[in-house]
Amino acid sequence: MVRFIPISTQIARHYQAGGPDANGQSPERQICDGPGNPCRHCLQMIPVGAQMLVLAHRPFPALQPYAETGPIFLCADPCLSGGGAQLPEMLASSDYIVRGYGPDDRIVYGTGGVIATSQIAERADQLLSDPDIAYVHVRSARNNCFQCRIDRA
Repeated sequence: MVRFIPISTQIARHYQAGGPDANGQSPERQICDGPGNPCRHCLQMIPVGAQMLVLAHRPFPALQPYAETGPIFLCADPCLSGGGAQLPEMLASSDYIVRGYGPDDRIVYGTGGVIATSQIAERADQLLSDPDIAYVHVRSARNNCFQCRIDRA
């Protein structure tokens, strides 16, 4: 069993309050003008016409060579934390990169691959059965953007 994990509420509130992102910049405020803007906190699509934030996020605890930084979207207003055992609504593309990371927060080579959305939980469960894998990231198959984390349930 797996659990989909959003960015923490503490981090989301920091960004929503205008706190600096991973690049030291204030998040950009934009109006969502179409589908495809997934909030990494509520794990839902940001509604068309709603304010959203665009910012650089690094989903790792410390800087190191494998600590990727990239753009994410967030609801501009406080939203409820998403996550759980069910596939999040925001994972609406046909496929995603699913990749394992070790307890040192570095990529475990050989674990990454483009996986059909319907198979994400199964693939994550397989990866997490390996004791050398601490957690899994789901990333965009087109742009490598961080979507959410998956932990053992």
